[in-house]
Amino acid sequence: MNPFALVDTGPLVALLDQRDQHHRWVSEQMPLLRPPLRTCEAVLAEAFHLLRNLPKARMAILEMILEGVLTLPFLLREQAQEVLALLQRYANVPMSLADACLVRMSELVPDCLVFTLDSDFRIYRRHKREKIPFLIPPQR
Repeated sequence: MNPFALVDTGPLVALLDQRDQHHRWVSEQMPLLRPPLRTCEAVLAEAFHLLRNLPKARMAILEMILEGVLTLPFLLREQAQEVLALLQRYANVPMSLADACLVRMSELVPDCLVFTLDSDFRIYRRHKREKIPFLIPPQR
């Protein structure tokens, strides 16, 4: 079976904003992903900010949570030490809080991939050395 998908901000925004350059690609990938999609509150905060002019898209995120399409299994308060270590390790990138949470989630869910538009996931490593499986649009 397909791995669990950890959803980053970019695909979530692209899915809900038809004007986004990656909307079509993300929409094509969605049926291939194993439900439910998992994410964290930091991703939702970024998505809400980026979708601030699209109130229906913001509501759609909450509807996805209510319908069980999107789940939030990650609790930052329980993983703060590990997330802090990741932020320090990748301070030169710099790593966002959402990215650090997703990297930590990938350490906790071995059979997963990160669904992202962010090329920094080519740099990040889980457990310090292991490449993180990810789904990203093909490079141009």
